[in-house]
Amino acid sequence: MSEFNTNQDENTFNAEYTEMPSPQNPKPKKEKKHHVMPVVISAALVGALTGAGAGAAVMYFTKGEDPAVVYKAADNTHSTETVSETNALSTTDIAAKAAPSVVEINIRGVATTYGLFGGVYETESAGSGVIISEDGYIITNNHVVEGGTEITVVTSDGTEYNAEVVGTDEKSDIAVIKVDASGLTPAIIGNSDNVQAGDKAVVIGNPLGTLGGTVTDGIISAVNREITIDNETMSLLQTNATINSGNSGGGLFDGQGNLIGIVNAKESGTTSSGTTIEGLGFAIPINEAMDVAEQLMTYGTVTNRATLGVHVSEVTQDTRGYKAGLYITDVVRGGAAEAAGLQAYDRIVSVDGTDITSYADLSSVLNDKQVGDTVTVMVERNGENVMADVTLQASSN
Repeated sequence: MSEFNTNQDENTFNAEYTEMPSPQNPKPKKEKKHHVMPVVISAALVGALTGAGAGAAVMYFTKGEDPAVVYKAADNTHSTETVSETNALSTTDIAAKAAPSVVEINIRGVATTYGLFGGVYETESAGSGVIISEDGYIITNNHVVEGGTEITVVTSDGTEYNAEVVGTDEKSDIAVIKVDASGLTPAIIGNSDNVQAGDKAVVIGNPLGTLGGTVTDGIISAVNREITIDNETMSLLQTNATINSGNSGGGLFDGQGNLIGIVNAKESGTTSSGTTIEGLGFAIPINEAMDVAEQLMTYGTVTNRATLGVHVSEVTQDTRGYKAGLYITDVVRGGAAEAAGLQAYDRIVSVDGTDITSYADLSSVLNDKQVGDTVTVMVERNGENVMADVTLQASSN
């Protein structure tokens, strides 16, 4: 299992990247392939999942197989309490308060390889999660449980439970799983909107998949840090608290032991000059994470994202008669783009005046839009620019 993998299920509404056909033969038989295009950068954001096949670099554009829709991030509707840093607890007190809500997650899955020694084999990986209800709901990362066929959870007192997936959301990298239990200790949800750089931060998780309950501390290094992970632009909390493989899905807690983020990535490696990168960890703000989690618990999916209603393919350089850029490979039947007259093989030039050259560009623009907003999309079709006003629809449509 590789973290931040974009192999997709059509119901998850993530974008498909497929090889564009030649204009002279625009509709060949579809052939699905994996293509990976590395970004030229020596330091790579890497996830915090551990296990067989885990821990893939994230500063890569991974082209998935299945079609999906481009959409904006979920609105924050979660109500949280305000945190006062003036009454910050000691790290010891924070750990005592928060650690019982953090769990170890062990995942078994099945993977297929091809070639001379290819075949189907079993995989094992591990991550972390945070209890959010007494009756067994647990929030974690999508990439922790993605592809898992058997999930077990170990609580801080050593009790082991079998878990079922309630819902997953690849775009936000949030998932909710559930164990059949009662009387668990849920985390106290903080308010990530009130977090400031310099605030105390404590990470609790399961580094290396074998060290459950590990506590590391530091500060919030930055808020609203815009990071592009596997073509998804995310606004994350940055911390210097130590994060390692296996911490994915674990908790980032504030100075009062309240949950303010779900750990999902770290940056590691070296710069082009050979400088070692240290102390760069990232977490999904809890306000956004809980909004997604509540929808997953209620509907099994995220229902309120504004969608353009297209499947897209990113062409990285001029080839086979196509300019480099982002192309529509298909429009969703009955969707916003179809109603506005957009067509397959249109190259998206701009949205609301913002130049679009990649899926990340489009995702970033839509992150600021709401269901019902109308955006002006310029596409190139047969050598001419065509304008279309698209009224964005909800992802549930």
